[in-house]
Amino acid sequence: MAAEYILSHKNYDVALCERGIRTFETATRFTLDINAIGVLGEMTHLPTVVDPSHGTGKASLVASASRAAVAAGADGLIVEVHPHPEKAMSDGAQSLRPEQFNAMMRELRDIARAIGRDLL
Repeated sequence: MAAEYILSHKNYDVALCERGIRTFETATRFTLDINAIGVLGEMTHLPTVVDPSHGTGKASLVASASRAAVAAGADGLIVEVHPHPEKAMSDGAQSLRPEQFNAMMRELRDIARAIGRDLL
């Protein structure tokens, strides 16, 4: 209901963001809840954005989590990109290099088309 509270105060620039949930699993930072995308789509009119960079905490998992998010119907993604992740002041381990990001976006366009959507 936090989003509804914001909307009730005339701020209509609201999106929901899935960034992962804490679990006992230790291979990733958090567990990205792909189910939440569909649930939020049924429960609300608000767009759902997924942050696979934060959710996984590992650059090597960002593309696969992004593919899953798009296939599940996410309205947007937040992906960290850095030309030199090893030199990043923060979150370098979860940042894609620009060429990795470009390759991922080509794959995501195909997935979006397969489910009848387009990437903007």
